[in-house]
Amino acid sequence: MPLIEVTVAEGRSAERLRALMAAVHRAVRESLEVRDEQIRVLVREVPAHLWSAGGVTLAERAAPGRAPQDAPYEQPTGR
Repeated sequence: MPLIEVTVAEGRSAERLRALMAAVHRAVRESLEVRDEQIRVLVREVPAHLWSAGGVTLAERAAPGRAPQDAPYEQPTGR
């Protein structure tokens, strides 16, 4: 029984999330050749202030007027 978990930043409409679940369901059904009733799709929505990439939250990235110098210090990678 396939269980597919999709994590997205919150803010999308219920219709868009439903379309995502339907598309994932179809992809799993076709690729694994399993019956519809065997497939589980779970969508988790995460608030933008609890999701970060590169040391900056999604909420901070979306903040109006955020200047590049406001970005957090990034440690050199040694390249």
